[in-house]
Amino acid sequence: MIGRTLAVDYGLKRTGLAVCDALGIAAHPLEAVVSYSLKETVDAIANLVAEREVQRVVVGMPYMPDGREGEQAKSVYVFIDALRQKLPEKVELGHQDERHTTKEAKSLLRGSGLRGKKHKAKLDSVAAVVILREWLETQA
Repeated sequence: MIGRTLAVDYGLKRTGLAVCDALGIAAHPLEAVVSYSLKETVDAIANLVAEREVQRVVVGMPYMPDGREGEQAKSVYVFIDALRQKLPEKVELGHQDERHTTKEAKSLLRGSGLRGKKHKAKLDSVAAVVILREWLETQA
């Protein structure tokens, strides 16, 4: 059994979230955290981890197309460090390559028929679903 995993698509304004069931079969988007405050974002995710009894958090890492870490990766590492301090020790914390997840998320949303503000509001959490699916595939 994989255990409940939370995927995070961290952003400086909007952070997308997705969670899977305890068996690691189905990934579901959750409402994104909208905040410019690192502390508020970390607190919201730590609360969600406790509420949902999450065993592991996987954060999307924004690598450059050539695989190098760019400027955005620095802010993700700051976020991961802050989150590590807030999570219980038993909760695993890792990261997953998120290259192309936003593109795939946009494609999935276009297929669903969502447009405009509803599309934008869901995009980051759908990207988190893609991150989670890719992470689950590496565990299979």
